[in-house]
Amino acid sequence: MDNIHGAIFPFFIFILLNLQMSHIVASDDQLQTYIVHVQMPHNQISTQEFSENLESWYESFLPATLTTSSGDQEPSPRLVYSYRHIFSGFAAKLTPIQVEAMEKMEGFLSAKPQRVITLHTTHSPRFLGLSGQSRGLWRGSNYGKGVIIGLLDTGIRPEHPSFNDEGMPPPPAKWKGSCEIDFAAHCNRKLIGARSFEGGNGTPMDFVGHGTHTSGTVAGNFVKGAGVFGQANGTAAGVAPLSHIAMYNVCPSGACSESSTLAAMDMSIHDGVDVLSISLASTGSSAYYDDNIAIGAFSAMEKGIFVSCSAGNSGPFLASVSNVAPWILTVGASTINRKIKATALLGNRKQFNGESFFQPKSFKSTQRILIFPNRTSPYCTAATLKSINIKEKIVLCVVGGGVPAVSKGLAVQNAGGAAMILMNDVYLANTTSASAHVLPATHVSYADGLNIIKYIDSTTTPTATIIFKGTIIGGDNHAPVVAAFSSRGPNAASPGILKPDIIGPGVNILAAWPYSVENNFNSAGLNFNFLSGTSMSCPHLSGVAALLKSAHPSWSPAAIKSAMMTTADIVNLKGNRIEDETFHPADIFAVGSGHINPSRANNPGLVYDLQPTDYIPYLCGLSYSNHEVSIIVNHNVNCSRESRISDSQLNYPSFSVILGKNARTQTYSRKVTNVGGAQTNYIAHVIKPRDVVVKVEPTMLNFTKLNQVLTYKVTFSRSVTNATADFAHGYLTWTSTKYSVRSPIVVLLS
Repeated sequence: MDNIHGAIFPFFIFILLNLQMSHIVASDDQLQTYIVHVQMPHNQISTQEFSENLESWYESFLPATLTTSSGDQEPSPRLVYSYRHIFSGFAAKLTPIQVEAMEKMEGFLSAKPQRVITLHTTHSPRFLGLSGQSRGLWRGSNYGKGVIIGLLDTGIRPEHPSFNDEGMPPPPAKWKGSCEIDFAAHCNRKLIGARSFEGGNGTPMDFVGHGTHTSGTVAGNFVKGAGVFGQANGTAAGVAPLSHIAMYNVCPSGACSESSTLAAMDMSIHDGVDVLSISLASTGSSAYYDDNIAIGAFSAMEKGIFVSCSAGNSGPFLASVSNVAPWILTVGASTINRKIKATALLGNRKQFNGESFFQPKSFKSTQRILIFPNRTSPYCTAATLKSINIKEKIVLCVVGGGVPAVSKGLAVQNAGGAAMILMNDVYLANTTSASAHVLPATHVSYADGLNIIKYIDSTTTPTATIIFKGTIIGGDNHAPVVAAFSSRGPNAASPGILKPDIIGPGVNILAAWPYSVENNFNSAGLNFNFLSGTSMSCPHLSGVAALLKSAHPSWSPAAIKSAMMTTADIVNLKGNRIEDETFHPADIFAVGSGHINPSRANNPGLVYDLQPTDYIPYLCGLSYSNHEVSIIVNHNVNCSRESRISDSQLNYPSFSVILGKNARTQTYSRKVTNVGGAQTNYIAHVIKPRDVVVKVEPTMLNFTKLNQVLTYKVTFSRSVTNATADFAHGYLTWTSTKYSVRSPIVVLLS
């Protein structure tokens, strides 16, 4: 659950210019992988000829030989990857001295050491309103048939029944991808591509589980008899069950390299994917020109590829969101209305409901001594339990401390404990997980944990037991709730763009797993597992994008994103505002536009569209240099010749407005495209943010034909000098007799 982005220079002249770099002294231990961006040379011979010589041109930037500190001359093939589609550049093993020399060369743009890239069902499709009924998005989109979804992940277990190709058509004629040698016999009409990008010697086989799980979530085929430990039994299916899958293994051991991730993005564009699902994020600078996943996603978007990324698992803290470029759909995580219930019953007869999907029938629910063994170090490790007698007792432990939940239970079991109650810390609040515990256990909320501690302190002989109640669907009217771990805005890279964009199911998601959880050995078969994280919510939204792409093949990535965002739900099953992990109304930096509603997204009425060139005035308006903008868009840009807009002015389906003390009024325009009824009238309705006046002009939009584009303006003004909060949020909704097109508004007031 813990966390995973054209002209030709005469070739021989460029090599001659680089002979001065051919003998640079370096120490072996100084070599590290750099991501290098270069500018295409200006004198064109032919695009085809240059493409054939591209790798040699990249190599011309590098020293021909390496003199090690011991004096040995080694011809070192230090070029790691050549990028052809995401940007002009390469990954290479270099020393700082070599990079310094390369900076003086014509065509060089930047070189930085690669950063760490981290890894960020039977019921969730039904929770999203997807079913096999004759009327619904599954039927309307033909279950995503004909759409190719590429995943950058830990690989895939091809034998899993989720990847059977029953009912699947052949891949589209445009598909150029392939399965590597050891996967050739395993691929079929469902799994049409499988590649490895870790040193060139790896395999697409998944030995971690993460990639198999995300693949099953996004596009797993129908599998009867799914479940684990007898829980959540039913027919499993991905969100787009008839879409094709292409797996790009960039994290074979769970650790992902930036250079491999970029190579996979580059190859996926060449192969012809329609949707990229990336449950990964890089660490480091938030500026787009320094975020290679954002740069690669821009090139994918230019080719018409929809890119969906996880928001990150660093919540509930503000400004923790990752993958924030506006051409990416940034997905937060929420709960669904299914619980794998395990109840802690105390000696005073009070009950506290928690979760665990290991529910042994042999456990006798008799009262046992309950202890909280180490309050100064409550994380239940072998060391903290070493000198404490917990034999046959139920042990209260606290999440965190760098110790996985299952490991805590193992420590308790090894010390002789009978069972475990795992309580949240204050930050996780009410977000609980159903884990594959090794002993009888339940995971309860922070508030319930405090009540359990209070009970322990109230008596000399506290006792408890655990009652296992199995899978409960329905009855949780709080759902969907924003998961505590789901990263939050605001967007540090561009405060005028609200992030995350949207939330979707990401807690206790059951999907394909490469080996048996029950028996804990590496065997193929009908295996499933529960995982939580924005890594799980991202493929849900990628699957919805595939359904929309199948239903509306002419829609741009921006139009698909707009359809999702403007039709999202902002209330829970009870009809109240969506809540956060504390069960209080969630703020807009947690939910973005709201919770995905696939059926409504299929017929949004209006969309806020964007073309790739529309981002250039936006990027110039961020005060990026020509050099920095050129790195992002992969061609020369002169911002002095381009119009500039503020980030809030981008034609985005949300409004993020800054009204500081020196900027009391801001006006922004938006263009909406009619994709609903040919003759439809819309009226503006505003739920205004507190301490802000919102004026919309015009207040009515009258469309007379399909695909007609109309413009409106919105003016935001402070209504008071001293605001009562740092930010306020509201909504602007365009309504007709059939459609409701809602954009969230957040106003930063401090």
